Amino acid sequence: MQLFYNSEIKKLDSTFSFDKEESKHIVKVLRKKEGDKIHITNGLGELYISQINLASEKKCEVKIIEIKSFNPTNFYTHIAVAPTKMNDRLEWFLEKATEIGIHEITPIICDHSERKIYKIDRAEKIIQSALKQSNQYFLPKINEPISFEEFLKQNFDGQKFIAHCEEADKKSFKNEVKPKEKVLILIGPEGDFSSKEINRALSQNFIPVSLGTTRLRTETAALVACHTIALINE
Repeated sequence: MQLFYNSEIKKLDSTFSFDKEESKHIVKVLRKKEGDKIHITNGLGELYISQINLASEKKCEVKIIEIKSFNPTNFYTHIAVAPTKMNDRLEWFLEKATEIGIHEITPIICDHSERKIYKIDRAEKIIQSALKQSNQYFLPKINEPISFEEFLKQNFDGQKFIAHCEEADKKSFKNEVKPKEKVLILIGPEGDFSSKEINRALSQNFIPVSLGTTRLRTETAALVACHTIALINE
């Protein structure tokens, strides 16, 4: 099944028109024609099974035949991760984490962050593309970047973890994560969290954890955490 994403489609719609750019892609590139079926999601757990009734490069219009609604998962994965020095490494994480089934991502700017500015426009497109590729109906949320200190001032439900590389008493993440829970884990930059940041998180009742026996890159650590939570909730 080929899945399209559009946040503007609603349950009350009987027909829906794609914008000019998407219409051209559907009609000219994908060679869809009138009568062909189109599957669309709005990223809110809804699948719209539709049929093309106007195949124009300027305006592709579909008639909605059936709407299917899906329930969200009984767990929630929120990963707060420091943007990597090379953008493509974090983009790789965003793509793979979306395929696995992450729910929320927050870029955090830390003391040792080499990248202090991160724009989420391209990240949103990568997540949308991965959503369509993996045939999922819930679009992960990506938040605007925030400083580590400001992030910790927010209130969080569920389990809270910080993964760091300092020699300290740490628990195994895979042994600590509970199924059917909201889970937030902090993943630091290439230079790891500063001692100040680690102590600050511990004072906010974050549990220090290890993700394995080897030292992982930022994007690898974030993906391992995401996959671990997904496996525990299978």
